Amino acid sequence: MLLFSTVLDIKESMTADDFIRLVVEWNQTNPHQENVIPGLVWNGERNIRYGSDALWLEIEEYRNKNIIAVRYEKKDANGAIWDSDYVMNFELGKMSIRLDRSYTDDALDKDKKFSTPHFITLLIDKGYIKPDHGLEMNYKGIVIGEGNLDLLTDVISGKASYDLPVVYVSKTPGNNDPVDVAVLAKRLKGVAHVFREETVELDHLIREKTEEKNEYLGAIGIYYLKTGKHRRFLYRSAYGYDAFLMEKVISNIVSNSTTHRIDKLFTWEGVKGALLSDRLNAQKEERAKAEQARERAEIETSEVIDTFDSDIKKLQEQVDDLLNRNVALQMENQGLKAKLDSKESVPVLYMGDEYEFYQGEIKDILLAVLTEALKGIGDGTRRSDVVKDIIDSNEYEKIGLTKAQEVKRILKTYDGMSAKTRQALMELGFEITEEGKHYKVRYYGDGRYQMTFSKTPSDGRTGKNCAQETVNIAF
Repeated sequence: MLLFSTVLDIKESMTADDFIRLVVEWNQTNPHQENVIPGLVWNGERNIRYGSDALWLEIEEYRNKNIIAVRYEKKDANGAIWDSDYVMNFELGKMSIRLDRSYTDDALDKDKKFSTPHFITLLIDKGYIKPDHGLEMNYKGIVIGEGNLDLLTDVISGKASYDLPVVYVSKTPGNNDPVDVAVLAKRLKGVAHVFREETVELDHLIREKTEEKNEYLGAIGIYYLKTGKHRRFLYRSAYGYDAFLMEKVISNIVSNSTTHRIDKLFTWEGVKGALLSDRLNAQKEERAKAEQARERAEIETSEVIDTFDSDIKKLQEQVDDLLNRNVALQMENQGLKAKLDSKESVPVLYMGDEYEFYQGEIKDILLAVLTEALKGIGDGTRRSDVVKDIIDSNEYEKIGLTKAQEVKRILKTYDGMSAKTRQALMELGFEITEEGKHYKVRYYGDGRYQMTFSKTPSDGRTGKNCAQETVNIAF
């Protein structure tokens, strides 16, 4: 399964030896010792393999096209097979970087978080990557202020022509970043440019210059300039939403990077296949010359021809093996799909952009809505049977209903925000702040779900009213 792919423009200052030495440095300086190939010392060889079956690095030179390809492969104890490919086309001045992961039967998918390869950091630090239409590549992000506002407005208006997408992070109403921009930029290095608004005070000016097409108040925009696509992710002031928002943005960028088709000579398999095909053709030519020589000289050359036949057979087997590997990868994807299709339970709906305040919240809300709606659906109808089936097939734990009952119990006799009442509400996920004669109560800190409680209620029904309002808004 292809996890990541990018093609970078490389400066002419990088030589073939520089490229190979950088790959070796990338491996030998890896902070995780289990990823380092022991005893890897490069002595100038262009076609060589280092390591073991479970951990290896191979270098192949394709002289006909002035290409050097490198593959690093690691097989984890859990069965995952990681392939990192670096293919440098010196004729075109472009480098392809791809990360692939496949599985053995006992493989487990563990960490879904993703960062682009550290090798890109080395390329940036060494100054090998060309600017993207004048924009320097970096992994720290670019601060957008009044002095360079055109960088952003040109992107939003579609005037910019960068090859990589642009991620724009606006400031929240409190003049903070909605996510850790430094981490975001580092994890997206080499696959996107990250712009960060300097201050929320720029919102008005940016909106003016972009005809209100910009993101603001903590929203994050992704601009795919080559295709004209645009994604927007809104900010929510809820606990843990910053991490959720960051993963949504990174997932969208990285997933998009794998959808672009690239020339086969920018892939490891493509380079290997081209090399084998060239060798096969060379052997065929040599065999033809040998046959012609035999006919002319009428000399017995069967031994020589047999040797060529043997070599041709081996090369043909290697070509077939490479083709079979490509077929195997296709079958793997089909197999994964088949596994999903064969499951007894399949998703009826897919998650949107709403963030779960606690584990299972969204599922619980949907089941609660279906259970309530079922009361108004007549028995013996298709709609009734389908809704009942979905409810019965999912474990409806009634978490929201339990929380609602607890809120009603806590606020039943509400006559002010006592320490006990405050603590009980906080344990249910409510954030409480004082504003004048009232308390502002926000569910998980999200400003969309806010209630107002009086500090000194005079009505005996205040508690019940507050409880009902809270239940309606939060659950």
